[in-house]
Amino acid sequence: MLNYIWFGMILISVVVGSATGKIDAVTKAAINSAELAVELAIGLIGIMALWLGIMRIADKSGLVDIIAWLVQPITLTLFPEIPPEHPAIGSIVLNMAANVLGLGNAATPLGLKAMQELQELNPDKDTATNSMCTFLAINTSSVQLILPATVVALMGVSASQIFLPTIFATSMSTIAGIIAVKTLQNLKPFKREEN
Repeated sequence: MLNYIWFGMILISVVVGSATGKIDAVTKAAINSAELAVELAIGLIGIMALWLGIMRIADKSGLVDIIAWLVQPITLTLFPEIPPEHPAIGSIVLNMAANVLGLGNAATPLGLKAMQELQELNPDKDTATNSMCTFLAINTSSVQLILPATVVALMGVSASQIFLPTIFATSMSTIAGIIAVKTLQNLKPFKREEN
């Protein structure tokens, strides 16, 4: 489906660019966007390699198990379908920790790893499980206790003025996301029996 959407957007831009005589601008924008995509992808490779490596070290050293044990009451409540000793719990905890610390780019590979591990538990590979939906809601809303580095860099000393509002807003969005996903998964059209 996304392929059709992208093709439609490209086709419309070419048609409109040709009709308005601005096809050169469309071509230039396409080339600039392709360059930006490559730069972004190469930049993210380093970040993803670093944080996946740190996660691997934390996993092998037992640190993930210790952190998962400390937050087990929360994870068991939010993700009752996941066995307590499953590696997905560790990936979810590390993803949440990265988000809380404002390390958005670091949270991405950890979130992808968590989803891969949740997919291993999924009996119906074409449909997201309740745990996957809950994790997605938490990951998307992500409570942030420490401001992202980009906000601090852009705002400088005035970043302290948005510290408490950021914590409040992200906490409320996470609570709203959890309430929404837990409510929807119990409604008949969305109800799914977990194994």
